[in-house]
Amino acid sequence: MKRQKKQAGGNKYHAKKIVRDGQTFDSIKEYRRWRILQDKVEAGTITELQRQVKFVLVPTQREPDRIGPRGGKKPGFVIEKELAYIADFTYKDETGALIVEDVKGYRNTKGGAYGTFVIKRKLMLYFHGVRIKEV
Repeated sequence: MKRQKKQAGGNKYHAKKIVRDGQTFDSIKEYRRWRILQDKVEAGTITELQRQVKFVLVPTQREPDRIGPRGGKKPGFVIEKELAYIADFTYKDETGALIVEDVKGYRNTKGGAYGTFVIKRKLMLYFHGVRIKEV
């Protein structure tokens, strides 16, 4: 059996980025979900619909600030960059509760990209009190 190679710049799950309504979506499934959510906004069942919203899970870690040769304060060197989760969609439901959605086309429970997502999902719940809804 011949193994398929991942093409440079391609998605390992074969999802194709598409451009619709002047925006780039990671997959057709994500775009379809966007259209459904826009219909809900128009119907008045959800509000404040946004795409690609960043949530900082762990902030940037730096060495202590230093005083420069002219007396100015200089920020310390970065030891670790921030860890962030970027939600596909956020909106408020009828009750005003924040809903965070992530469109998933493939779930591999053995790790990889989905394993990273699971860790970020747990950190979102712990630090922000938000449960991510997988669609």
